[in-house]
Amino acid sequence: MEIEHIQQAVHIIREQKVMLDSDLATLYGVETKVLNLAVKRNLNRFPEDFMFTLSEIEWSNLRFQIATSSDHGGRRYLPKVFTEHGIAMLSGVLKSDRAVSVNISIMRMFVQMRKFASNYTELEERISQLEERSVNVHLAISELMRPIERDTNRLGY
Repeated sequence: MEIEHIQQAVHIIREQKVMLDSDLATLYGVETKVLNLAVKRNLNRFPEDFMFTLSEIEWSNLRFQIATSSDHGGRRYLPKVFTEHGIAMLSGVLKSDRAVSVNISIMRMFVQMRKFASNYTELEERISQLEERSVNVHLAISELMRPIERDTNRLGY
């Protein structure tokens, strides 16, 4: 499973990285209603920080971002989204070899995303340090470029 393909299905909602139930169902090779039914039978495994249902506004905004049709294949209900922990829980609920394989790929993708974010934060810090040094160098050069004030009242040479 290509990690880049999986990354395209990750969205930021409520300041969390999540995946739609329909995207996960496609990856797992099951219908969305089958995935949601398995979740419903095991609801105690999916607290609010593992899975939640989108609000009308969130769903409308997401549809706009991903440019899907308004009915998204005739959905009757608002979609559920799963956080990384919820996705990890799904492989135990679906219990298929494909679910396990897809789950491993998704977990690897989340690890890569965290590494990238960590490297990005480190790069931001280094750039900030360079900017501070640049300001200090600029101030020093400005000080050196300022004309020397001569004391005209001085006696002698």
